[in-house]
Formats: sequence, structure tokens, C-alpha cells
Amino acid sequence: MNIDGKLTAKILRVQLAAEVTELKARYNIQPSLTVIIVADDPASHVYVKNKVKQTQEIGMISNNIKLPSETTENHLLSLLKQLNNDDSVHGILVQLPLPKHIDESAIISAISPDKDVDGFHAMNSGRLFNGEAGALVPCTPQGCVLLAKQHLGEDLSGLHAVVIGRSNIVGKPVAMLLLQENCTVTISHSKTKNLPAMCKQADILIAAVGIANFVKADWVKTGATVIDVGINRISTQEGTTKLVGDVDYDAVFNKCGAITPVPGGVGPMTIACLLKNTLAAAKNSIQLP
Repeated sequence: MNIDGKLTAKILRVQLAAEVTELKARYNIQPSLTVIIVADDPASHVYVKNKVKQTQEIGMISNNIKLPSETTENHLLSLLKQLNNDDSVHGILVQLPLPKHIDESAIISAISPDKDVDGFHAMNSGRLFNGEAGALVPCTPQGCVLLAKQHLGEDLSGLHAVVIGRSNIVGKPVAMLLLQENCTVTISHSKTKNLPAMCKQADILIAAVGIANFVKADWVKTGATVIDVGINRISTQEGTTKLVGDVDYDAVFNKCGAITPVPGGVGPMTIACLLKNTLAAAKNSIQLP
């Protein structure tokens, strides 16, 4: 079966909208998200447009700051300092990738950890590693766990999760989240020996390698839950292009218990979890649980 990321994201947004309404009514606080985009990457602009639209739809304030490609690193750092000190701004997101002359790690580090709704700051990574309450967790890993729970239920205890990929954006944080859910977690990667056999042990298989159709049917245990994080554009025989994931969807579909499609799986959940983080940052600003 398909795990419907669009529907799950819609349900989450409805829940968030109700919490935003209550926060405004009881505490006179309206969560606010500021997104900064540098240069003119078309894909980034489409993604930011969707973020702005969904932010506004659930009653949050959305500020979109567009900067030219020649923007200096010092200018961007100065802008972040202003936003960090602005109490009306609860969440800050700098859309990646940045132009080559700007150090992404320096920019991420300059965002206040309390407003880092992408969850990339080293302090939030440390909080996640330590299992501390209040950590702002990267959005895609959050979405992966929520989608796994949609099929398997709230209790994932004892299940073996295999993560393919060890990035700081998906692989490592999703492994930490699954450990918090009492899963047994294996992180695999390009140097893992006999990767297909490793994957075949998984009750939950998370694919985040960025290679189109990488995971084959004989890598997947019958009945496993497969979460496909990949977004790869490939050419078709008709001369067009299409988006596919890291999993060979057609081959795996009839073998697994459930799988997220691409598109329509993890992608919509990433934006919904960004809004979830923004609400959490607003609550944290007045020390609400």
C-alpha cells in the first residue's frame, strides 16, 4: 500500500492551525517564520513559495526575504543577527543551497538555536543526540518517523530500522529519532559490506542516498515499511523527465507492506514539520511545553 504523505501532512496542518489559533487567543502570540532566499535558483523559489503559502494558510506570519546572488556573507550574517534579536520572529530558515562564495556552515551556526526551525544548528543536533526536550529537529527526519507511524502505529518499539545514508540532514537525525522510539537502528552507507543483505533485515527501511531506483525488490523484506526520501529527476523513453525516489517503486510495491511514493510521500511532510517546528519555537519563546 501507499503511505499518503499529502494526506498525513494535511491532517498535521489542521492540528497545527488549531494550536496556532489557541496560542493567539490565550497568549496573543502569532508564530512567525522568516525565510531567506539568496539568488535565483528556480527550484528553491518554488519550494519557498509553497512554504510561504502553507505558513499563511494555518494562521502564521510569513516573511520572505529575497536577496540577490551577489549578497555578501557579511551582509547575510548581519541580517541574521537582526532577526535573532527580533522577538517577533520565532523561526528563521535560510534556503539552501547558497551561492559558492557564502559559507553555509557559518550561516547555519549564526542562526539562533531557538529559532533554527531547520534543526541544523550544532546545538540542536546535540540536543537531539542527548534526547533533550525542546530540541528543534530536522524536518525531513521528523516526517519520516510520522509516516512510519501512520502505517505501523504509534509504538515502534523493538522494530529493526535500517537507514541507508549518513548525512547530517537525514541519515543521522532520523537514526536518533528512531532510537528514541525504541527501535533497533542500523545506519548503512556506501562503504557498508553486503548492503542488500543488511537492508533485507529491516522492518523499517529508510532510503536517503540520492541515487535513482537504488533499492531493489530483493533488498526488501516481505512486509517491510519503506520510507523513500530520495528525489531524483530522470529521463524517460518518451523524451520527458520525471521524479523518482531512491527505491525502485514498481518492483518493491508488491513486496513491501507499505511504501511512500515519490512525489507525494516524504516531501509534503517536510514542509508540515517545518511549520510544526515554528509553532514549537513560538511556544518555547514563552516557555510553554
